[in-house]
Amino acid sequence: MEVSPLKKPDWIRVKAPTSAEYHATKALVQDHKLHTVCEEAACPNIGECWAKRHATFMILGETCTRACRFCNVKTGHPELLDPHEPERVGQAVKKMNLAHVVITSVDRDDLDDGGANHFVQVIHEIRKSAPHTTIEVLTPDFLRKEGAIEIVVKAKPDVFNHNLETVPRLYTSVRPGARYFHSLKLLDTVKKLDPTIFTKSGIMVGLGEEKTEVYQVMDDLRTANVDFMTIGQYLQPTPKHHLVMDFITPEQFSEYASRGRAKGFLLIAASPLTRSSYHAGDDFMRLKAARNYMVKNVSNI
Repeated sequence: MEVSPLKKPDWIRVKAPTSAEYHATKALVQDHKLHTVCEEAACPNIGECWAKRHATFMILGETCTRACRFCNVKTGHPELLDPHEPERVGQAVKKMNLAHVVITSVDRDDLDDGGANHFVQVIHEIRKSAPHTTIEVLTPDFLRKEGAIEIVVKAKPDVFNHNLETVPRLYTSVRPGARYFHSLKLLDTVKKLDPTIFTKSGIMVGLGEEKTEVYQVMDDLRTANVDFMTIGQYLQPTPKHHLVMDFITPEQFSEYASRGRAKGFLLIAASPLTRSSYHAGDDFMRLKAARNYMVKNVSNI
């Protein structure tokens, strides 16, 4: 029997983007022939972020080798890597005068290193063009790509983000090409390789998970010494994607945030419109402040 989509509650609605600043950001992205996850993933916050001249750049092309049931990025056979993409990203970051930038990508299972060296080239080009910009990478899982994590960590991004996306029980229906404990191990490996890099991960809720499962994911992330967790409402991008099973109330998001703080995250962002790169620059400053506060208080004991 066909299930009708749930009606969006008032708290999840956003205004259509219309500002001049939004259109200026759109033009800059197009002029540099770049892709953004803001557009490709149909992010609900695009109007707000682009109006502030913030954008999350998506590298390694626009075609993903995976077909996750929550994701709006197209899937298929990817094009060859563009050797000039890193330089164009660096120039765009400079022109946008970004204090903090998030770089993400499609999955590239077809590449021997999963795209790790391309991430490194992008980091180097940003540091060359905009040396004062802090860099956050949101990477794929590099499944079966030996040495890929080490390559990216060696480039010393300020934040290494990799999303678990959902609770382990739902992986086969939501994220079938990935493995929960591999993603968890990736985050643990990053922190062990370089404890100075902030680690971050996020999940979507409303996919059919139980609250106890969300709390277990929190515990798993803390066991891997992850610093920052994001929790946001899943929104179905098209009728062919996974259904929204529930719209989580703002009150429940507040409860998740309180539980996360109690479990020891340096920072946790939980709200209906929270996304991995939403307010990422402000959150990075909060992360640094929280770490400095913790270090200071531990040293005074």
